[in-house]
Parts: sequence; structure tokens; C-alpha cells
Amino acid sequence: MRVSLKDVAAHAGVSIKTVSNVVNDHPHVTPAMRERVQRSIDALGYLPNLAARHLRKGRTGIIALALPEFGNPYFAELAAAVIDAAAEHDYIVLLDHTGGRREQEILVSQAFRARVIDGLILSPIELEAEDLCDRAEDAPMVLLGEREYDLPYDHIAIDNVAAARSAVRHMVALGRREVAFIGARRGRSEPAELRVRGWREELTAAGLPADDGLVAVTDGWGFADGAAAMTGILRAGRCPDAVFAYNDPMAIGAMRVLHEWGLRVPEDVAMAGFDDVVEGRFGTVTLTSVSPDKGAIGRLAVESVLARLSGRTPERRRIRASHRLVERESTLGRRTASDGRRA
Repeated sequence: MRVSLKDVAAHAGVSIKTVSNVVNDHPHVTPAMRERVQRSIDALGYLPNLAARHLRKGRTGIIALALPEFGNPYFAELAAAVIDAAAEHDYIVLLDHTGGRREQEILVSQAFRARVIDGLILSPIELEAEDLCDRAEDAPMVLLGEREYDLPYDHIAIDNVAAARSAVRHMVALGRREVAFIGARRGRSEPAELRVRGWREELTAAGLPADDGLVAVTDGWGFADGAAAMTGILRAGRCPDAVFAYNDPMAIGAMRVLHEWGLRVPEDVAMAGFDDVVEGRFGTVTLTSVSPDKGAIGRLAVESVLARLSGRTPERRRIRASHRLVERESTLGRRTASDGRRA
């Protein structure tokens, strides 16, 4: 049978209210009493009824997370970060897959699961500001990504222009002079536009041409899209000495094509990606990549939802998460086992 607060109270020789205060981490419980009750909790294997705790507050204990593409390693890692952050607050996460389709993003944003969730974290791709103007649902919503909306919702993102510039700056500092960009998008895509902008600004600042002939436009951002983009550049008779990819899957796909064409990474072509996903760290050539702080993004998203639920943040906030460039073999080369120098 399930162990109850009453059982713990009897075992510890205290009142049910005292056990409840310990379980709910009330500050006025003395350390000695907290230790006494905790020993009984551990001995009996008591587990708090989180559902009942949330229901007493008029909540469900569930946050929805809606992402465009679970097959993309970045979104899978981001989902894990949100789930971990939510668990620290005794919340569980309900996952929704929008496919980056506007109609599905509208459906999710209008809280069609309103009776199930306390709040929504949404990473939109095609959603427009007018789609949110008439949102009647009271459940708080937090937005992720680079789509700009002049609306009263918290928005968490990294500085994509600065992040892209850091990757291009790194390759230019290594002596690369003809840097391609793969992953510009047909139609509107603010993340892609911002990363192209960073690519262009950094090359211009370095006194190098930002050659539009080395910008590959794609329909998607997967491994195959990167391979196709790289193939298109090479078949056009261009051979850049560096490539900055919109994301890591595209960079990995592009590196495969370079290998098939007999070009070495990084000796002939340096490669940098974006998102620092696990797959990029375990290839034959490890991938240099811009690494957004996914843990911080997940934590900030959950905390923003909970702050809205409690009414602590009446004004909308635009929150910048940090990023860094992780330099690996695809730009630096390998270290030899004998002397530690780059091969």
C-alpha cells in the first residue's frame, strides 16, 4: 500500500502538519525536526503525491513543450534540458510536434490542451504575430528562437548574429579567405537570415568578399540538405577553403560530400556548424560548432512559465542565453599522438 503522510507522522512521532511542512520545504522547520522526519521518509519509502499538491494550487503540474522537429538533434537535446529543468520544480512535460507548420503552431498556441497544461513553451517557425493577437487562453506562453514578435510573451534566444560572426572570425583567423555559407532558407526564416547576416558582417569586417555565389539556399536543414548544398557548390566549379553551416547536421552532410570529392577537412576545407549536438563530437573528424547553452535555455523557459503563473513578472522579457564557439578538428586539425601538435 502507498505510504501516506499519516504513516510518516506516526513513524516520526510528530504531527501530520509537521511532515507536510518538511515535504513542502517550509523554512520555519528546525534542522533537527527536518532530519527526524526525513529519516522516517527514507525508512518508509514515502513518495509525495505531486498531482494532489498541484491540484491544491489549482494546477495540473504539466507544462507543454512544442517543437518543430524532434528528428533534429538540437531539438531533442533542448527537450531533454526542458524536461530536466521542469523536474526540479516537480513538473512534467507534455511534448508536441508542430513540424514547423503554421496551422499546427496556431493550434498549439491557442492552447487546445488548455485543460491539461499550466503553461506552454513554443519554438515557432512559421507562426505570425497576427496569429497570436487574439489568443484568449490564460495559460502563460514562452517563446523560443529568433522569430521577433511585438507581443506580451517572454522570449528566450541567443544572439545569432554574434554567434555566426564568432565562427567565421575563427576560420578567418586561421587563414581561410573564401568562406561559404550553407543553409540559407527559401522563404522567411529569421534564424537563417541572422546567421547569414553574421557571416556577411564578419567577412566584410575582415576585408574579405561576402560572395553570394557561395551562399547555398536549401529547403531543409538536415544531413541530406547539407550534402546537397555542398554538392551544388562544388558542381558549380567553386571550391571554398572554409564552410560555415546553418547547423551541425548540415555540416556533417557537407563533410561527407567533401570526402567523396577527395577533399580533406580541414586541410583543404575547414568546416564549422551550429548547435554543438552530440553527433558532431564523435565523427572521424570532430566538428567545430557554435554551442548555445541548451541547459540555460531549458531552465530559463521553465522558470519563465512558473514566474508567469505566480504573477512575478508582469512585463514581457526578452532573455538572451549565452553561447560559445567550441573549436575542434574540423577547423584545427588533429593532434598527433607523439608530440601533441596539429596534424
